[in-house]
Amino acid sequence: MEITTHLSVVRVLEHDVYKRKRPLDLGFVDFRTLEARKAACEAEVRLNARLAPDVYLGVVPVRDEGTIVDYAVHMRRLPDDARADEMLARGALGHAEIARVADVIAAFHAGAEGGPEIARFGTAEAVAYNVEENFRQTEATIGDYLSGEQAAELRAFQRGVLRERDAVFAERVARGRVRDGHGDLRLEHVYFEDADAPIVIDCIEFADRFRFADVCADVAFLSMDLAAHGRVDLAEAFLAHYARASNDYDLYELVDFYESYRATVRGKVSAILARDATVDDGTRAEAARAARRAFLVAVAAERRSILRPAVVAVGGLIASGKSTVADLVARETSAPVVEADRTRKHMLRVPATQRLDERAWSGAYDPKLTELVYAEVLRRADVVLRTGRPVVLDASFRSPAMRRAARELAARHGVPFRFVECRAPEGTCRERLARRERETHVSDGRVAIFDAFAARYEPPRELPPEELLVLDTTRSLPETLAALRAHLDTWPLGLAG
Repeated sequence: MEITTHLSVVRVLEHDVYKRKRPLDLGFVDFRTLEARKAACEAEVRLNARLAPDVYLGVVPVRDEGTIVDYAVHMRRLPDDARADEMLARGALGHAEIARVADVIAAFHAGAEGGPEIARFGTAEAVAYNVEENFRQTEATIGDYLSGEQAAELRAFQRGVLRERDAVFAERVARGRVRDGHGDLRLEHVYFEDADAPIVIDCIEFADRFRFADVCADVAFLSMDLAAHGRVDLAEAFLAHYARASNDYDLYELVDFYESYRATVRGKVSAILARDATVDDGTRAEAARAARRAFLVAVAAERRSILRPAVVAVGGLIASGKSTVADLVARETSAPVVEADRTRKHMLRVPATQRLDERAWSGAYDPKLTELVYAEVLRRADVVLRTGRPVVLDASFRSPAMRRAARELAARHGVPFRFVECRAPEGTCRERLARRERETHVSDGRVAIFDAFAARYEPPRELPPEELLVLDTTRSLPETLAALRAHLDTWPLGLAG
């Protein structure tokens, strides 16, 4: 089987794949010389070893009567049914799989090369160069897929963000969020050959400026692709999982822009293939459909979801089931969870699962530090809310003052506030804590501090009934879900899997 893309010709055999670069110049890439194609093949093998170490087997020469006429990347063939887009089509790609991909990409970004030379590609000025290049290279084709009004809206949105949020791009650069990433993070490049350890292939190798980027640009490629496949719920879930795994909630300030930018890139390359007279009619027709879908997603990226924003704070005694319930709420709403425990560890610069066995109300849990932790939790939530998305807060919220701060955050944004108080019998909480001490866990709750914590916990009597849901976490999962769905806005039936 042979597959032609805008850049490559891929020959797929039973156990092997050979990929050659097409000898063309598309403006953003020039493969017309043998040397350029060889260099690109070598770079592809080297760079993809980062996320798919046993897939890329090397570069092989292509000969014609003994003379080298081309080079090809030799790959191990991966099973088609393990590819993420195929899994999505048959209903086998869900929240668990999306979370695993988010974890892999967050770890990849954390270890990816950074530094001043790479960081400069994340400035508003550098990103604007790529954006304007897209607009120039789609000027002759975008009218085949969008109305003039839609195309103008798309350009105005992307240019407006670059003009108005220059300081946000600069802050991302300063915080080290610009890395040597993947550059083409799409569903068809993600494989679950091992269900617990997804691998990612086919990063950008031909131009560093498309791979050196804000990590948000990488993440937005996959969230955009999920949305283009009709699964906005999974797109938002992927963003939420990545934000938690990377402690990067500030990405929400730019993710809609980068989704629009990435969708424009996909529209551009699909439009190129749709007009390529050297490929068959079926390939051109499918490329035209893909271009239309991508450009529409690019326009829609700035528009808000049908799921209303809200602040859902989940609190209660330690081991009362807060994190489990927060994760359930997040799954039902595709909202990011901002956890006090994980935030505290990040602020202290220790791994999320490193135990901090402090005495009650001392050290890492000194009340003054806890105030700073709650302030950071609310700051992260504020970033999410400014984009019109819901957010879930996972903390004890043991005092009226703590709950009032979360409620005031919702009021400032004019969105609903809900407090879910998790309850369980004291004996159950102690059993959970004893079990947790034998496991790896983000929380530092343990039996030794339970009494001290319980003595300072103040039930939420100050909240009106319409804002309070008291949840018995010893109930079954179906009962818990039913209670949550009755009190919270969740994805409408039929729009989420």
